[in-house]
Amino acid sequence: MRRTVGQALLGLVVALAMLGTAQTAAAQIHLNPAYGDGTLLGPTMARGAVVWSHGRSVEVEDSNAPTPLYMKTMKDAGWDVFRLDRMRVSDTLPNSSRALAGYADQLKDRGYRKVVLTGQSFGAFISLMAAGQSDRVDAVVGTAPAAFGNFSDSYDSFRDNAAQLWPILRGVHSARVMLFFFHGDDFDPGGRGESARGILSSRGLDHIVVDQPALLTGHGAATTGMFVRRFGSCILRFAEAPPRRGDPSCDESWGRTPSAELMRAAAPEPRTGSGTSSPAGTGARSFLGVWYGAYINGREIALAVDRVEGDAVYADYVLGPGMEADQPMERAQRKGRIENDELVFDEKGRNVLRYSVRSDGRLSATWLDRSGKGRLETTLRRMD
Repeated sequence: MRRTVGQALLGLVVALAMLGTAQTAAAQIHLNPAYGDGTLLGPTMARGAVVWSHGRSVEVEDSNAPTPLYMKTMKDAGWDVFRLDRMRVSDTLPNSSRALAGYADQLKDRGYRKVVLTGQSFGAFISLMAAGQSDRVDAVVGTAPAAFGNFSDSYDSFRDNAAQLWPILRGVHSARVMLFFFHGDDFDPGGRGESARGILSSRGLDHIVVDQPALLTGHGAATTGMFVRRFGSCILRFAEAPPRRGDPSCDESWGRTPSAELMRAAAPEPRTGSGTSSPAGTGARSFLGVWYGAYINGREIALAVDRVEGDAVYADYVLGPGMEADQPMERAQRKGRIENDELVFDEKGRNVLRYSVRSDGRLSATWLDRSGKGRLETTLRRMD
């Protein structure tokens, strides 16, 4: 059938419009150094290149989200770390995965020996999809993969976070795949761990699936210091090479077994006083002893309650080193009281500590910044 001049012109206009749309989308998806140009070692010196892809929000630009702490573990180990920053208007699964696959090819063309794609939520989806569009991706690490909303706001579609994940996993060319699924993730329909293992095994792909790790909850669990403490070395090992028999456990014991340094610091110091009797009776004395736990920010804590005098309860509070070099171990002597079966330390000018005994004998612990802007919660268990 012959085309008229008008039809030909219309086709040209449509083609140009589509080209312009594609170019606009590409212009809004950028590969940027995660920690600045000065941190890059280059293809010949770096152990490889790793690209982190952020999630996607309907309300804010996730390209402003901070790079997760576990990426610093890779940078410190000699990897060049990049981010795939994407504006929401063009951030679709096809657009972004295609751009990411192209960047992976470019990094290999530049001479990087290994290219690893990592991503959170929507970023995990596009990282897996890119590994299905390029055979030059060595590994993918996906945390809390999701692209179809959560239970609360997208009930009709959030199950696709599972249903649409399966064909994507089946499409991965050759990359090894590491996935994390978290308890209490409102974007997770549940039961994805075993299904993911089955698909990856049937494809013959090297893989590690970490399903519902203890003490890490919620969609953003991978952004925390505790996640780095528990899984940072495992992720680095997986990026370097396929898992092998005899490798250390991926789920390290950090936060469940106290460090010797912390327990030495938690040993009560001698105090002046008359004893441990208290009008509060067994309520106050039930807090006596050394208690241990960890905050989600990646810092251990110990509370050594050693004395009760009248209405006063005395304790040593020890906070383990933080994730940054300027966060050393801290120790403070605290004086508190029992208030409605709760042990409260709220001395003037100091952060507030609150503890209550749970039915299982452990302590529910709350830390409140003295300015009222920060709050941390965890559970402590008795160590003596």
